[in-house]
Amino acid sequence: MPNDVSEASHVHEASFRDPSGYMFWDGDVLRRAVNPIYFPQYKKLQDSGFFETLIKKELLIPHEETLVSDDKIVLTPEPIPFITHPYEWSFEQYKHAALLTLQIQKYALSKGFILKDASAYNVTFHKGKAVFIDTLSFDFYEEGTPWRAYKQFITHFLGPLVLAKFHGMDMIKMMQSHIDGIPIQLIASLLPGKTKLSSVLYTNIHLLAKMEQKHHTDYKAETKISKISKKAQENIITSLFEYIKKLKCEEETEWGNYYQKINYNDTAFKAKKDLIQDWVNSVTAKKVIDIGGNDGTFGRTIIDDVDELLVTDIDSGAVAYNYQQLQQNGETKMLPFVCDVLQPVPGIGFNNTERDSLIDRLVNYKPDVVMALALIHHITLSGNVPFEKSAAFFAKFSTHLIIEFPKREDSWVESLLVRKREFKEHFDFYRWESFEKGYESYFKIVKKEFIADSNRILYLLENRTK
Repeated sequence: MPNDVSEASHVHEASFRDPSGYMFWDGDVLRRAVNPIYFPQYKKLQDSGFFETLIKKELLIPHEETLVSDDKIVLTPEPIPFITHPYEWSFEQYKHAALLTLQIQKYALSKGFILKDASAYNVTFHKGKAVFIDTLSFDFYEEGTPWRAYKQFITHFLGPLVLAKFHGMDMIKMMQSHIDGIPIQLIASLLPGKTKLSSVLYTNIHLLAKMEQKHHTDYKAETKISKISKKAQENIITSLFEYIKKLKCEEETEWGNYYQKINYNDTAFKAKKDLIQDWVNSVTAKKVIDIGGNDGTFGRTIIDDVDELLVTDIDSGAVAYNYQQLQQNGETKMLPFVCDVLQPVPGIGFNNTERDSLIDRLVNYKPDVVMALALIHHITLSGNVPFEKSAAFFAKFSTHLIIEFPKREDSWVESLLVRKREFKEHFDFYRWESFEKGYESYFKIVKKEFIADSNRILYLLENRTK
């Protein structure tokens, strides 16, 4: 733990779990301290070239030694602009995080080490791909001993993935309420009976659940440590890798291209793109987040003009499609993730601070421009959120806000209003004049353009409160 008061006050809230070390803030720089208890493992990993190899393969976040002393070693990892959590990933992202973890464990085993932690929170997405971020998650391998993080891998990776395969992506959100992984018996109870016919799922989930239940009734069983050869462990890892690699979530593959269904023509589409590019450049934005950005189409309009681009959407299929596109294009600036604006993810874990809420992460990220295109009518009419409240939401983390307002004549707005039935008249306030009034306490209008050949208005707003 920290050995001075000033450092202790800046320790990352998620660092209390690992005796090996901790993360702490040094001004705006996040550093990692290695405790003396972990010196033997760290020095062997460092001197053997283990870290260097994983970093070269882009599997582990790069780091530099900043300080070496008798009571601690300080590492400075490469900064990651924005951390996403497992319950914010698409199916393919989750798969890649799982495969990365298995790949690292297999390599570690071949070099005389193991992953002592297989938490999904040890992985995030950076420069277009999954990367392992917990440098202290490795330990020495002892001949004949099982992989101690095996069950954690099942509850953090295999379980959530197969639940999503059979029941849809809402299953992934269970990780939000199970920071230590979805309980193995719960996973087994939710899977269809036919999964017992799968050798991988029977062995790694159903049989594991039975064994756990037995352990609960036989305390002596918990003290038994089974022997397993390195070769047998490698076979298990390979089996899990091949199974997960082939996993698909049908819910996502059914998602169609959103921009083939839009209700404005090519002229309006181009006009909107041109305005966005001009406005982003006019404020020399380097960090942009597109909330409700679907498959990233409009984000890609400005991707060459910015350093970083976050694209969120409530539809995990849209996020999956976006992620697939950036993989194919080799894009490293864009980070797609799942986000429900009407229910932003909260802080979770002990004291609700181990994993930051979405809003806190956005505030700390400090984007130069926030884009909210074709979103306000969903917030207002689907979520019944008054304009003043959505303005307050965006004002928390927006310096500049590019927001699109579909007028009442827009066909999608008409469709949403019809669904209000007898309350339709209550939403008579949904007009651009009321929108401007609702936002004026938080934002001033810098630019306003009626998009050609459409029933939509585009605004460039500047935050009054910053």
